[in-house]
Amino acid sequence: MSIDLAAFPRASREDWLKLVEGVLKGAPYDKRMVARTLDGLIFDALPARRPEAQPVAGRTAGAPWRVIQRIEHNDPAAANAQLLQDLDGGADGAALVFASAASARGFGLPNRFEELVAVLDGVMPELVMLRIEAGAYQARDIALAIARLYEKFDPASLDIRFGLDPIGDFAASGAAPIEWDALSARLGQTATTLRSRGFTAPLARADGRIHHAAGATDAQELAAVLATMVAYLRALEAAGLSIEEAAGSIEATLAADVDQFATTAKARAIRLLWSEALRHCGLAGPAPLKLHMETAWRALTRHDPHVNLLRGTIAAFAAGVGGADSVTVLPFTQALGLPDSFARRLARNTQVILIEESNVHRVADPAAGAGAIEERTEKLAEAAWELFREIERTGGMVEALLAGAWQARIASAREARARDVATRRLPITGTSDYPLLAETPVAVLAPAPAPAPVVPAEGAIACEPLEPQRLAEPFERLRDAAIRAGGARVFLANLGTAADFTARAGFATSLFEAGGIAAPTNDGYGDAGALDTGFHASGARIACLCASDALYAEVGATAARVLKAAGATAVYLAGRPENETELRAAGVDGLVFAGCDALQVLEEVHSVLGIRAAGRNRTG
Repeated sequence: MSIDLAAFPRASREDWLKLVEGVLKGAPYDKRMVARTLDGLIFDALPARRPEAQPVAGRTAGAPWRVIQRIEHNDPAAANAQLLQDLDGGADGAALVFASAASARGFGLPNRFEELVAVLDGVMPELVMLRIEAGAYQARDIALAIARLYEKFDPASLDIRFGLDPIGDFAASGAAPIEWDALSARLGQTATTLRSRGFTAPLARADGRIHHAAGATDAQELAAVLATMVAYLRALEAAGLSIEEAAGSIEATLAADVDQFATTAKARAIRLLWSEALRHCGLAGPAPLKLHMETAWRALTRHDPHVNLLRGTIAAFAAGVGGADSVTVLPFTQALGLPDSFARRLARNTQVILIEESNVHRVADPAAGAGAIEERTEKLAEAAWELFREIERTGGMVEALLAGAWQARIASAREARARDVATRRLPITGTSDYPLLAETPVAVLAPAPAPAPVVPAEGAIACEPLEPQRLAEPFERLRDAAIRAGGARVFLANLGTAADFTARAGFATSLFEAGGIAAPTNDGYGDAGALDTGFHASGARIACLCASDALYAEVGATAARVLKAAGATAVYLAGRPENETELRAAGVDGLVFAGCDALQVLEEVHSVLGIRAAGRNRTG
């Protein structure tokens, strides 16, 4: 049976706005339905369709992206077992993460030829993609070692991404052993050597993950990647490659974050940006770009880590829909340590299900024509292009890093995002919102080592390194401190009936438990005697009043005095009632409410309770 779609009237923007007005109930449209990003971009929630839009050329239409698994175990035999298990379980390739890589974070493969042979034992290189991730300027030596290892194979049949990224090494470490001109020449020499041996896959990599993990916005990440790609384009041309050969020798890597629309738009935008850059370089016609995406390190959490499975799924979906050629999903326990086989299997199967069961890859650029995605893609590309031009005016990516201007720009964005995290305007499920204090520990093969202290690097040139920071770290430090202190609790002084206190009691529970302070609820207290008895029975040293504004006006001050008399070291109140002055005079020490600086409140609570957190308490 056929359906005549023309029989259904097409809904106009005005039709949608009428429905939205009913939901907003008088609230300003631009406050609820317009989003503003840290890049200064403004997005309407109901943009018009773009029926004239053309698909952004990405991977081959209908072809699935390639599933890439990280191999980072420092024992070659164990790494080899993981690699073979991943390939047998549906992975299309592997990212060989060496200990020197910025992405290794305390783990990683050893950089010795014999051990590299052991890691790759039993792998048929002509059937898989191998991605090299190395740092400290070791990618050149590793690339030549792998070329030696596979010298009996036809290099043109191998898809080995050697990952030469000296600018990424410089940004991550803060130092380089030689000046950029010499580094650039060495990059060109290595690339021409590998090309002369017959390798045709991309050789150089512009890695946006370094910038993203340090706090960069989407436009900043794109601009850094584009500026790095252009620097490598110049280096490869200077080494004798044609503009076409040089362009084909460079790939991009981006972070796939939990904002689905932003990640899809970012994947589309980098292709538009690269085409525009090559057009300015005189390259006419299509400019295909190999794009790899990895789920964002900064989005991972250590507490309630199973939520990371949802984050990884959203990010992988967005990357695949956005046209990424290959995707890596970080295992859900990555922030806790070296993932075990279960976590690795879930990371692998997240992608396998999206491809094999959901068939997400079947349509080329399915976001084309969707107003929200087209608007984001265009504005993101425009903002990134302007940033790229600023970088070029300073002399390029290396000069921007040397001057410190780029680090300052990222720091500004990181600090603004940290404020949003602290106020829970940017909530982190399972950490700052809806924390699960009774979580079951998850297994890892080895715990994550403590971050090494940052020491000024030495070299021919030096800059401030870009340090990776996860968004959840400030809350995690507080929660871990509470655990080390043996736990603590707050007494919820629920007043009246459930209708009076439930909403605010739930809010208070989420806030205090985000700092590791248990907040068991109760059925409420109807008089001063019961409140006094309840506080003493709780064993808590602090209390939080939870009730309606009407009850605060009626009995709030009395309740605060009862709690102080009962020995409460500090009394908080959930909400922002009109009689705040009266309540503070009666003993209320602070208010907790939607939009308050939850991190600051929790730091104060920890101070009152004598709990000391290790390290810095805020991102930035």
